Amino acid sequence: MVFSKTIFNLFGKSPISPLQAHMTHVVACAEKLQDFLNASIANDWTQCSELYDTISKKENKADEMKRELRLQLPKSLFMPVDRGDLLNLLSLQDKIANRSKDIAGLMLGRKMTIPAPLHQQMIDFLSSSIEAGQHALKAINELDELLEVGFSGKEVDFVEKMIGELDHLEDKTDQLEQDIRHKLFELEQDLPPIDAMFLYQIIDMIGELADLAEGVGGRLQLLLAR
Repeated sequence: MVFSKTIFNLFGKSPISPLQAHMTHVVACAEKLQDFLNASIANDWTQCSELYDTISKKENKADEMKRELRLQLPKSLFMPVDRGDLLNLLSLQDKIANRSKDIAGLMLGRKMTIPAPLHQQMIDFLSSSIEAGQHALKAINELDELLEVGFSGKEVDFVEKMIGELDHLEDKTDQLEQDIRHKLFELEQDLPPIDAMFLYQIIDMIGELADLAEGVGGRLQLLLAR
């Protein structure tokens, strides 16, 4: 939309492109967890350590991008998107990177061994959570197009459909989480209690990745409604 572009030219740079770049970065951070999980299953803690360093650097970069965007975000009332909504969206995005680092850090710190009967379920569960983040990124990448059409028309319907698909992905991840929790419960009696406790914690944290991705979709939906 020409009006939106003119407003940004007058009152500051558009925050949309940096917001999209930030989301791209945090999803790349989460994607590294799949390699990390595979390395932990193989008991390759040297590779896990290297991957943790990579995830940590990506998380630090995401923090830096978040700070820069906050400083550059126009305080003008002439923005076509509410500043508070964008800040909330940015905060949710950033938590995906934070949680990814937390997962890798906890698993590396304890050299956590995933019981063999849980290997494939854990891989599928993490993959589903990461997919939710990837889908949220696709939705965020439509924001500039939404601005072009003034948050109206077929583009809104397209993004609404994407958000609906994201909700379905989060539901799928919830089901995978329930299944893996049930399986872990069956194995509990053969595991040291402290190991079982931390495994439940890791499962919670992986599930939170999908919850955060759905939250990003929810915030985007709020923008569409205003």
